[in-house]
Amino acid sequence: MSQGLNQDNITPTEKPQESGEEVKKDLKGLAGSVKRFLSELLDIRTNTDQDATKEAIIADIPFKGHTSWILICSIFIASIGLNANSTAVVIGAMLISPLMGPILGIGLSIGINDIDTLKRSLKNFAVMVILSVLTAFLFFKFFPLRNESSELLARTAPDIRDVLIAFFGGLALVIARAKKGTIASVIFGVAIATALMPPLCTVGFGLAIGNWEYAMGAMYLFTINTIFIALATFLIIKLLRFPMVRYVNSKRRRLIARLASLVAVAVMIPAGITFYSVFQESLFRREANNFINEKIALYQFSGEGRFLEDFTDIEFNDGLDPSIEIVFMGSETIPDNIIATWENQMNEYPKLKGSALNVVQGSKSGAANELKYVNELYESQKNQLSSKDEKIALLESELTRLNKSAVGQIPFAEISLEAKTNYENLYRLGYSYLISTDFTKTDTIPVFEVTWKKEAKRFQTEKDAKKLFEWLKLRLKDENIKIKEVISD
Repeated sequence: MSQGLNQDNITPTEKPQESGEEVKKDLKGLAGSVKRFLSELLDIRTNTDQDATKEAIIADIPFKGHTSWILICSIFIASIGLNANSTAVVIGAMLISPLMGPILGIGLSIGINDIDTLKRSLKNFAVMVILSVLTAFLFFKFFPLRNESSELLARTAPDIRDVLIAFFGGLALVIARAKKGTIASVIFGVAIATALMPPLCTVGFGLAIGNWEYAMGAMYLFTINTIFIALATFLIIKLLRFPMVRYVNSKRRRLIARLASLVAVAVMIPAGITFYSVFQESLFRREANNFINEKIALYQFSGEGRFLEDFTDIEFNDGLDPSIEIVFMGSETIPDNIIATWENQMNEYPKLKGSALNVVQGSKSGAANELKYVNELYESQKNQLSSKDEKIALLESELTRLNKSAVGQIPFAEISLEAKTNYENLYRLGYSYLISTDFTKTDTIPVFEVTWKKEAKRFQTEKDAKKLFEWLKLRLKDENIKIKEVISD
């Protein structure tokens, strides 16, 4: 009886201990299963062919013979595609382009301390760039059609997305190269995504038309792609632990190792600076667009006025002199206190502090200058707006209105001086537009308000008024002019 009681007393205390140990074992087993699953899912070392990868990358480095002609043909195709604004043709050129070879060679040679491969990669990289730019330059120099298409202009201003595309594209390419049985579709996809070919074609285009800004912007984009693809290659080579090149001479081995490390640092530093600079510009542009949408675009005009959002110009200028230019058109002027309020509101956006706000208003300039400005903006951005029919129609209606305004613009300063010289009894001359309608059509009629001197005789002022009326119609070539006489104060 006592034994049974003892068993009953012991069992309840032992069961929770056994249950807790089982839970711990289950948790450990689950963690181990997840770890094994993730290891099998993400580990790329087990299925890597280091020797074959190294041989394949080195074999793609040289530019001579067949490879050179393939590069020239692909440059011609890409240039034609950019000129014709055809994305499909540009993609086709990128698929056959052999531009990746020397860039991967640079990353590989730095990763394994192979100075000879590094020298060959740099030499062939220089040949590749010069040959590509020269080919594109000759095409655009002698080809009769040299339109600034949206495909070309898109390669002149890199942003943070280009950096990320280049880096992750480089990672994907090296990982695909390292796999046993190379994944060709990945290589083709990376060739399209990283877009090395179009920037070089755009450099040639910029040189051909003498636009250094286009050429430098496109070369900057190409440099970004090159640096981050080489950096991605270097990191994957280190991750996969490719064997280092050994040299018999210990001094040479140490020298090569130091040189490789120095080159790696030299690549990483500008890559980091570039990433930071482009990232800061992206933040600035994002806040600038938020400021425009939240503050500027909400402004309500009481009369004729319009905010031309597509003509907004945001300039970062490496953070030294950032500015935002916004354009308004119409007869209504933005009050100075509103502009001052906008300038103060810019301080609410951290990245916009210290930036200049330039407000371009058509109504503050002559109608002819207003028309010229809108015409220039319209022509310069017509290609980018080609798919936006409504916006084009809107701008064309604005141009029509301004054309009419420019034609009917009266040189009042000249008219008033001539009138004062011809009519000695004239005391004051005013000018304004009268908008009238007979409910079938609306007319804008120029009205001159005439005030004669008090001492002038009535018969003389009536005679002068008729002569003034006829002279104004002849002088301004407008039969619709009206004259309104006002009694002098």
